[in-house]
Amino acid sequence: MNTDRAGMSGLLATAMVSIAVVVALAGCTEGADSVDRAKAQVTAKEKAVASAQAEFDAASEAFCGASSDYISALDRYGDVLNDTAPTVGDVQVAGADLADPRDDAFDDAEAAVAAQQALVTAQQELVEAQTALAAAEAGPTGTPSVVPAAPTSTPLAPTASVDRVEQAEADFEDAQASVTEQTPLADASEQFNSAVVALEMAWLTLFADAGCLTDDQQVQAVTAVGAYTYALQGDLATAGYYTGTVDGVSGPMTVQAIEDLQEANGLPVTGTVDKATAAALQAELVALGGAAAQDSLASTAAVQQTLNLVGFWDGPVDGVWTDELTAALQAFQTELGVEPTGAVDAATIAAFEQAIAEMTAPDAEPSPSASPTSPPAG
Repeated sequence: MNTDRAGMSGLLATAMVSIAVVVALAGCTEGADSVDRAKAQVTAKEKAVASAQAEFDAASEAFCGASSDYISALDRYGDVLNDTAPTVGDVQVAGADLADPRDDAFDDAEAAVAAQQALVTAQQELVEAQTALAAAEAGPTGTPSVVPAAPTSTPLAPTASVDRVEQAEADFEDAQASVTEQTPLADASEQFNSAVVALEMAWLTLFADAGCLTDDQQVQAVTAVGAYTYALQGDLATAGYYTGTVDGVSGPMTVQAIEDLQEANGLPVTGTVDKATAAALQAELVALGGAAAQDSLASTAAVQQTLNLVGFWDGPVDGVWTDELTAALQAFQTELGVEPTGAVDAATIAAFEQAIAEMTAPDAEPSPSASPTSPPAG
């Protein structure tokens, strides 16, 4: 009997060991299956991210193309203002012609934003799959060795740039509505012309901020052009003439501030900045003293710097408007077919941008084109 009991105990012990081995093997198999499933999920999510990235790239390219077409249409529209037609009827027709390219640009912008969000979602799902894989590989009692970082979402373009485009669109519509069929083209005010240029430059800024410009020099050129208006708006605001947003885009409020400055100083009310207007603004800022006096040369210095970029100024960038600077500005205006007033008006601001963009284009000539009509290549 004792022998039987011993044999039975041995069999039970052997069975227990066998069961433990089977359980252990089952656990290993289950763990291996879990890891395999997690790996398959990661592979699927990696493919989804690649697909979402391709869709976002295509949507971004479409937005850049549509924006470029709209900017070109705006530039042609601005040229109409310098035409010799007796009324602005043709201007209004040209305005209607802007509808389709504008709608295309906005539609493609929305599509690009949606594609970007889809990409962010795909990236987040990949991170979750990678986290699950790390946990499966570590096992139920282990600690994952690597915890993937969560993706960060970057807007397609800064909110400020988008808001400025929307404001410029509204200003343009208001300006256009103020001109009737019977308004002589010669009477189309600087306010209206500036609204056109402001709209174009707002879109150019968005164009650059959205990554449509791949050449660093072109990006710097767009920034340099905006620097003049930004500095001018700041000076006008400090002097108490400008109450709008200092955003570097010249619009009707900027022109009105210039006109108010000119009227207050007994100057011809043109809405454009010439040597006398710059001197009057500088004198007012110097009279205010302090920081205003320090910043009073900024806008003129920006003119000098921009003329230097296009090869029309080799003098000092010191913020002092001289007869030589007026002559350089007139030479630049003549080169581009802009009336050589020696003053910085909306047409000249637009010409600044176009000249620099074409100068930095891959096949550009050494000097600016006489008829700049194309936006920077995206």
